Amino acid sequence: MPQDEIIAGDARFPATRWSVIEASRSADGAERQRALETLCQAYWKPVYKYVRLRWNRTPEDAQDLTQGFFAEMLERELLKRFDSGKSRLRTYLRLCVDSFVMNQDKAASRQKRGGEAQHLALDFHGAEEELGNGTIDAAAIASPESLEEFFEKEWVRSLFALAIEDLRALSAERKRDQAFQLFEAYDLDGDDHTSYQQLAQRYAIPVTDVTNALAWVRREFRRIALERLREICSSDEEFRRETKTAFGWDAH
Repeated sequence: MPQDEIIAGDARFPATRWSVIEASRSADGAERQRALETLCQAYWKPVYKYVRLRWNRTPEDAQDLTQGFFAEMLERELLKRFDSGKSRLRTYLRLCVDSFVMNQDKAASRQKRGGEAQHLALDFHGAEEELGNGTIDAAAIASPESLEEFFEKEWVRSLFALAIEDLRALSAERKRDQAFQLFEAYDLDGDDHTSYQQLAQRYAIPVTDVTNALAWVRREFRRIALERLREICSSDEEFRRETKTAFGWDAH
């Protein structure tokens, strides 16, 4: 993927300033629920994969722990304790996951969550396929530093995957499906040998149409990804830091 072409450009703050942290501390139950759903979308895959590797759990056990962790986050209002001045949100969540798993291990027998607890519809099968396709050597990332880096990379991967799905839906809504197909072929498929000229021939359109379509879709991708990121940041400062982590440049 020509990453620089996708992420370069206008890095101003998104218009949407709703923050998952603010919502999680709301007196409105619906707002708190919305915060959990937003947070879960962004973090469930990194949490699941982290539990699989860091704690060496079976897929079934990791699924149950992931479900349990997000349920506990809502029940115990864990986000109220988060201080953006002391750590990044993803660092705080990773440490909360460690604490949750250790507490579960201390129990004589872990009671599987069900009944009144919310069951989140998560694509664990897809996450397992990603782990398998990545051919990750658990022993190679056993150190705390390597595990932290792994969690960070999975967080960025999850953010971009959500943005791509939002972009797919937007392209269909705007009747610009071909623009998204060009984006997939040139930016997502990872073939560095594909040229604008080849795409123009493949889709029987002028090269200028390829250029314009990719300019639009990349701009929308940046906007959507930044809005997704802004939602899960608690402050402008954290947003700037996480933008640098995810995109490689500072937001202004």
